[in-house]
Amino acid sequence: MQFICKGELKLTNLDELKQYKHIHMIGIGGTSMSGIATILKKWGFYVTGSDANQSELVDKLIENNIPVIIGHDLENIKRANLVVYSAAIPEDDVEMLEAKRLGIQTMERSTFLGLITKAYKNTICVSGTHGKTTTTSMLSVCFLEAKKDPTIQVGAILKQIGGNYRVGNSDCFILESCEYVESFLKFHPRTEVILNIDNDHLDYFKDLDHIKNAFVKFVKLLPEEGLLVVNADDENCASLYKNTTAKIVTFGINNEKCNFVARNISYDNNGFPLFDVYRNNTFYKSIKLSVPGLHNVYNALACIATCHEYGIEKETIKTALAKYTGAHRRFELVGETNGAYVYDDYGHHPTEIKAVYDAMKKKKYNRSWVVFQPHTYSRTKNLLADFAQVLSGFDNIIITDIYAAREKNTLGISSTDLVNQININRIGKKAIYMSDFNEIAKYIRDRVMPNDIVLTIGAGTVTNIGPMIVNS
Repeated sequence: MQFICKGELKLTNLDELKQYKHIHMIGIGGTSMSGIATILKKWGFYVTGSDANQSELVDKLIENNIPVIIGHDLENIKRANLVVYSAAIPEDDVEMLEAKRLGIQTMERSTFLGLITKAYKNTICVSGTHGKTTTTSMLSVCFLEAKKDPTIQVGAILKQIGGNYRVGNSDCFILESCEYVESFLKFHPRTEVILNIDNDHLDYFKDLDHIKNAFVKFVKLLPEEGLLVVNADDENCASLYKNTTAKIVTFGINNEKCNFVARNISYDNNGFPLFDVYRNNTFYKSIKLSVPGLHNVYNALACIATCHEYGIEKETIKTALAKYTGAHRRFELVGETNGAYVYDDYGHHPTEIKAVYDAMKKKKYNRSWVVFQPHTYSRTKNLLADFAQVLSGFDNIIITDIYAAREKNTLGISSTDLVNQININRIGKKAIYMSDFNEIAKYIRDRVMPNDIVLTIGAGTVTNIGPMIVNS
């Protein structure tokens, strides 16, 4: 069965939306919310929004003639037919309270996005604990190279689309799909790409079995004429196969029975992989990536398998993947200082940090530095030993304050606990705790040597430190 993604978008199955003329979005500057707003604008809806902070995404919305207020705007609430809000918005938000007082319908972002996916015959949902953003980006670049004109929503800035979203005119929607609070169960996929399943978001999920069960429910959403692309090397994905009647295509490195396998993997001086792809044990294509690490071989295999099923030519896939140099905050080069190279990465889970560490080890460098900002108290506490183990591989380790995100510290955990855990078995230079970003930047600038690698890593504000290091 060949999947075709070139038909013109027809706004059918949108009866749920047709009744709304004015949609107001609280937290419109969020990654997903800003993309939704732009889609609605193109479809002819009147969209307004509010956000707590000015940002590049907010500026882009305003450029697209979408009115955005920084702070609150109760007048827009009064005129709206529907209020869409992000999960980060508290129930006692002023605009939320006003909507409830006036009896105006409210809808959480993922539920509303699920309605939008109904408009597309080919909604491609990219999911998994790790690698979603990169794989979504790779797929996007390939579909654009093939002139499929997709709509795209990705969790980071992708330079090929000038942002984190693109509104196309075809019946194809490439969508990064997160498992947190099981939000991906609101979508209507034709294709699912599942990269891996790992322990994460333990502030919501009870344990790994709970996470695996969420993915089982996700797979059950696929129609019989759908497509499941899944990592056969990941043992936690084994429970998925028997839960769908859709077509299953597997990828991997260690399992020769996979439909798509990477062989003869090597790396250049930048740590960029070169490998041969085999399809059903027959040579398919040699691939050269422009992003580092073995984890990106897996991401590329998922992309290649999906593209093949959608009829994209091998040479087009090869060309597009060679052009892809990474999404924002994915082992992204920030700049240099004193001959040292400063990188920034979004990784906030031990598996993600290890992937970046392994990618770094493929490069030629002098010493390694890491500045890590833990993300959420629950993740730090539950995975403390795993964080300590993977961070211990760096030569110089700085831990800064935990980024609370959506949580309050009811667990009695702190960054010094992580520092102490790292230092238990550490021989030589000890990990240190530093809270002030300016002090961290100066500390590193004063000590780095030529050809050192400095990595700032975490899902919070730690991304601000890299520019402080290179620009001071």
